[in-house]
Amino acid sequence: MVKVYEINGIRPVVHPSAYVHPTAVLIGDVIVGPRCYIGPLASMRGDFGRLVLEEGANLQDTCVVHGFPGADTVVEVDGHIGHGAVLHGCRIGRNSLVGMNAVVMDNAVVGEESIIAAMSFVKANMVIPARSMVMGTPARVVRQVSDVELKWKMSGTSQYHELAVRSMQTMREVEALTEAEPDRQRIHWDSALPLHLHKNASA
Repeated sequence: MVKVYEINGIRPVVHPSAYVHPTAVLIGDVIVGPRCYIGPLASMRGDFGRLVLEEGANLQDTCVVHGFPGADTVVEVDGHIGHGAVLHGCRIGRNSLVGMNAVVMDNAVVGEESIIAAMSFVKANMVIPARSMVMGTPARVVRQVSDVELKWKMSGTSQYHELAVRSMQTMREVEALTEAEPDRQRIHWDSALPLHLHKNASA
């Protein structure tokens, strides 16, 4: 069961097909759509502005989503937010990716099918055209996202759709083993490749 927090009489909304890890924190005006995945220790603090994850979006471990009063922070359909990213009062377009530890600030708009590179800092009010590759601190558009990169992004998001289902079906709190079993199984996920290997495979 998802543990969420009401504030000022407003409580989070979580679609039954979404998975929210028990250590994630959802407060107030938060709306989580179908087939979303929210990872361990993620924080969606809707105590000022509204926070929305649209269908199929994922918010990974230790991400923070927040915003100012009167402003919505939105991750559109199939948005993909990497580990440790911070979103504040911004809009992430459909099928876009925000890389690990990137920051996207207030009133920034990330166009659909864009990729924000890891550790980038997207300044307030920046408007990023669709299908842009964005890098740096401060961030700038460096080129268009290639077909191979977009395919890789979509594959990764699909894996998080599957992870939401797998987590709901098999994840449970247990006691740790004291030693590894001699025939210990591995989790097999052959389609999960880092981008540089995906590019090589597609060459």
